[in-house]
Amino acid sequence: MWAASCLASCCAACACDACRTVVSGISRRSARIAYCGLFALSLIVSWILREVAAPLMEKIPWINSFHATPNREWFETDAVLRVSLGNFLFFTILAILMIGVKNQKDPRDSMHHGGWMMKVICWCLMVIFMFFLPNGIISFYETISKFGSGLFLLVQVVLLLDFVHSWNDKWVGYDEQFWYVALLVVSLVCYVATFAFNGVLFHFFTPSGQDCGLNTFFIVMTLILIFVFAVVTLHPSVGGSILPASVLSLYCTYLCYSALASEPRDYECNGLHKHSKAVSSGTLALGLLTTVLSVVYSAVRAGSSTTLLSPPSSPRAGAGKPLLPLDKVDEEEEKESAKPVSYSYSFFHLIFSLASMYSAMLLTGWSTSVGESGKLVDVGWPSVWVRIVTGWATAALFIWSQVAPILFPDREF
Repeated sequence: MWAASCLASCCAACACDACRTVVSGISRRSARIAYCGLFALSLIVSWILREVAAPLMEKIPWINSFHATPNREWFETDAVLRVSLGNFLFFTILAILMIGVKNQKDPRDSMHHGGWMMKVICWCLMVIFMFFLPNGIISFYETISKFGSGLFLLVQVVLLLDFVHSWNDKWVGYDEQFWYVALLVVSLVCYVATFAFNGVLFHFFTPSGQDCGLNTFFIVMTLILIFVFAVVTLHPSVGGSILPASVLSLYCTYLCYSALASEPRDYECNGLHKHSKAVSSGTLALGLLTTVLSVVYSAVRAGSSTTLLSPPSSPRAGAGKPLLPLDKVDEEEEKESAKPVSYSYSFFHLIFSLASMYSAMLLTGWSTSVGESGKLVDVGWPSVWVRIVTGWATAALFIWSQVAPILFPDREF
């Protein structure tokens, strides 16, 4: 019995050591995926607590310190904000710690890639600690989250513009008829989808017999911007490609739809109110998925130039490597540690910090309207105007990206 116990203990120790080695190797190569997984976990925790934590939070004296107990929706919003605050602080601290990391010789490089057990524990403790903070701090975080969320949306707009221009430049760079035809086909598909989408918006959000001037203004304004995109892009002085304009037109139409779909369910011009729960669940799932994907893309794009534009003499290119090194192991280790980092660790964590704020606003309807019994999300006039303004900002940035090289020919854009 004693021998069997010792053997089992040894096997368990070996298994743990093997798992730790594998996890260390994976985290070194896939740290960004691991951080994205932790961020996704925070979204799941927020969603779960939003549904089940209200009865428990009503019994916590420093949270329910009111003379009259607030309704259930207030506690649901408060739970999401507290998880978001813990997540925000966790990634903000990492962003501050990683400022100035240039190469893998920096000890903070190992901190970024390793120590996952300690990071998960710290993240859990930080989130739990948020539930011991007074309501005043949470209220302050709720206020600044709206500004942080707006900044996050602005970052996504810039990244989208960068993506569509890179996409266009890549296909044009092939300089082959097939790719030019592909550009034309994709552009036409985007425009057909855009105008069909706008027709759907007119059908659902401007019902006959109702005074829906505001919704009509939003949709018509979107169509005007789509027309301006095409005119500016095809102007001889600009000489741009129609692909970015078509993709941005479809995206602005989607933003208009998401804004109109976020209108209160008792608003007579919201034609989706009969399917409010289904629409809300779909909007939430799509919003969370879009948030996770945009965070991943932000992290990847953060250091792409460092990765792709390494000079031939850089450690990445392998120049100057002897055929028969005297001490191959030591030389490889030295070169590995001298490699420049492939992306900005600080910017990477900053994106997660802003995304934490945005996800909280998404789950709470921008902290103003949780909905019917807390089951509806991202519903209310603040959500409407945030998306409308985001669409207008997207249009302004795209038009500026087209005309700025003409207005300032001596500057590089």
